Amino acid sequence: MRIAFHSFEGRYSDNPRALYEALVRDGAAAEHEVVWLADPRHGTGFPEDVATVPWGTPEGRAALEAADLLVANTHTDCVWDKRPEAVYLQTWHGTPLKRIHWDVLWAPEGRLERLQGDVDRWDLLVSPSPAATPLLRGAFHFEGEVLETGYPRNDVLVGREAGAVRARVRRELGLADGTTAVLYTPTWRDDAVFEAGGRAPSLELDVDRFRAGLGADVVLLLRLHYMLTGALGDLSGDRVLDVSLHPEVAELYLAADVLVTDYSSTMFDFGVTGKPQAFFVYDLEDYADRLRGFYFELEPIAPGPLVRTTGELVRALGDLDGLHARYAERRRAFHERFCGLEDGGATRRVLDRALALARERGAR
Repeated sequence: MRIAFHSFEGRYSDNPRALYEALVRDGAAAEHEVVWLADPRHGTGFPEDVATVPWGTPEGRAALEAADLLVANTHTDCVWDKRPEAVYLQTWHGTPLKRIHWDVLWAPEGRLERLQGDVDRWDLLVSPSPAATPLLRGAFHFEGEVLETGYPRNDVLVGREAGAVRARVRRELGLADGTTAVLYTPTWRDDAVFEAGGRAPSLELDVDRFRAGLGADVVLLLRLHYMLTGALGDLSGDRVLDVSLHPEVAELYLAADVLVTDYSSTMFDFGVTGKPQAFFVYDLEDYADRLRGFYFELEPIAPGPLVRTTGELVRALGDLDGLHARYAERRRAFHERFCGLEDGGATRRVLDRALALARERGAR
């Protein structure tokens, strides 16, 4: 069987990576002709024995068109033709809080119509929870088969190796024992990325105040959305590590002690860990009412405090034990609603169904 993997336009990451590595562990990868679409900027993240073709090139198009099974985690937004018998598994890359696809309040002219051409090729769509399923179906106008399984990428968060992964990643990042790692994962703003002449992307967090307000034993791990990676330059500095190019965000969840985000779906994945969260929502009303919109209000369901300024954030992070205790019931309810399927078995459930469907269609 010919299998092509596509993650975030050329990274070795996320749900496709979890599914591929399961094939390797099973000893089944050698039975298939496997290729990854790769961006040269992320080339070092791929294992040496993984076959790759450059994203967005004629070689990449040929690989997509030859595949019996395509495994992706976002729109495969390039020119290619899908064979009728091929299977396109769309794992997507997050539980929607912010509105997506046809539900957004604003998008560049023609963008959604173009992306819908990709959606119309999907055969299987992965959903992380019963709460997410109707949102994904509605936003994408998808009437095909939904695999309500949890996310393969999150299996590691509850697996037996979670402690070892945490220790390894912290060691690789140079985080000493006793260091508190704050993972910051802001999402992107549509107008800053797409609107010609609009505001430029920026990091609203005051890093200097963050460093000054928290002790020398606190390190900020900055993880920008893939749409923004590289757009702000290298932001690493004293007690700030730019981990935007780290291949796998799930490893960063394990390495971190607390998550700070805004409206990113990382809140749902991090919720699997049971660790504290805080929400830096400096533009809450504008984002909710004009730019993107939400499927549900954030404040009533957030498993942590909503803060508007860096100063408020620093105060919230200054007492992690207290923060953890105050939001224990919120975290429990959040986990029950959004993370209940994350039991470590999502990879197997998704992989078995995708391979079975490809075989039913006569994969070579």
